[in-house]
Amino acid sequence: MSNFLRNAILMFASIFIANLGFGQCQNWLESPDKDDAENNHSIYRQALKAKDYPVAEEYWAKAFEVAPAADGKRDYHFTDGIKLYIQKLKDADATTKSQYVEKINMLYDQVIDCYKNGAIQSTKCQDDACIQKKIGNLTARRGYDMFYSINSPYSKNLAMYDSALEMAGNEIEYTFFDPVATMVVYQFEKGKLEKQKTLDYFFLMEKIAEHNVANNEKYGESYDQAWKAAKTKFAKIESDIFDCDYFKPQLQAMYEENPDDPDNLKKCIALLKKRGCPDSDPTLVQWQAKWKSYAQGVNAQRQAEFEASNPAMLASKAYKAGDYPGAISKYREAIAQETDNHKKGTYHCSLASILFRKQKQYNEARKEAKTALSYRPGWGKALMLIGDMYATGARNCGDSWNQRLAILAAVDKYQLAAQDPEYAADANSKISKYRSSKPTQDEGFMRGVKKGDSVKVGCWIGETVRVSYQ
Repeated sequence: MSNFLRNAILMFASIFIANLGFGQCQNWLESPDKDDAENNHSIYRQALKAKDYPVAEEYWAKAFEVAPAADGKRDYHFTDGIKLYIQKLKDADATTKSQYVEKINMLYDQVIDCYKNGAIQSTKCQDDACIQKKIGNLTARRGYDMFYSINSPYSKNLAMYDSALEMAGNEIEYTFFDPVATMVVYQFEKGKLEKQKTLDYFFLMEKIAEHNVANNEKYGESYDQAWKAAKTKFAKIESDIFDCDYFKPQLQAMYEENPDDPDNLKKCIALLKKRGCPDSDPTLVQWQAKWKSYAQGVNAQRQAEFEASNPAMLASKAYKAGDYPGAISKYREAIAQETDNHKKGTYHCSLASILFRKQKQYNEARKEAKTALSYRPGWGKALMLIGDMYATGARNCGDSWNQRLAILAAVDKYQLAAQDPEYAADANSKISKYRSSKPTQDEGFMRGVKKGDSVKVGCWIGETVRVSYQ
């Protein structure tokens, strides 16, 4: 179809819309052109879904001409016509735009009239309350189009939303939050909206959001997100519209409902602060003192419970305080409670370190370090610790020859520790450090010990080492 013919059909549809009168709610059920109307309806709906607007416009005009109210059970011919004219607004000049806006307003008026006079009777919405809410949401969509597409004056736009809110109540669609919040904040900033009216909008929006979060299973989350976004717009004026004295009476009543409920107390304190009450406010001072007393008691109880179930933490605390026997006792308690082998190994290694470095109990320390290795095989930290025990204890391990053999035992442990990447650098550094402390060949020659021979280290170490010389 040529653009000329398509535009002619649309122009005819526009004239038809303007002169419908009672026929504006005609459906196709009794029309001799019922089949054509249904076919045109189906074609334009598919085209609209595919965003093929020229085809959608062409067949919508034909369907609308026969039956503005379609089958009398749906409002698609009105609302889809609005969508098509909204689309045409995007590229319209000033003159054409005003004509499209007139058509949009006319379609909104007509669909609302059709609901009011019962010409459109949805199977899902037949009682008066439901119809009123339906009309309310159509009015809200009208407000939405006025804001985003038509760019109507804010005062006129807000009046449209006021009407929608009155009719739809808590069931108004969540798309209203953003435009209303934007307009309310702007009007307040420009001195065109009083503080109380601004607050009324805020609390009405909050009430609607809370209702739907609690009761609207399908769209509750959308209401919640839309309200959160809207509240960010109010943030820029909250210091101007919210004040301490305004909110204190209702917060005092809220507190007195459950004065011994800590959650209620905490919420009341937070709201007092949010509403701008200074720290010196007597009510806030009183409530904070009560909360502090409660929190201290709860924290002490929680800390006691935590410590009772976390002996390893108490062991570390005792160690830092220099209470080494207490730390050892708590580590043994932690080991007895622990089921994770990795953690058990860690606790045994901590025990070994205390016994070795703080209490000089070398045999017991080595025993704990070896137990740590049984839970964490190849762990560099435990191997390094045994190596340090041997290197430190070497000087008390008999004559010079046995002392140097003890160093070989230490180096053996460092070499094993070097296989753990986390401790390789430290282990190799100590291997290098003790290279000059190995036995000399002269000492070995005098004893008939050759390089590579296995020799047992004396004293408490008792390890067998393979001899290597400086």
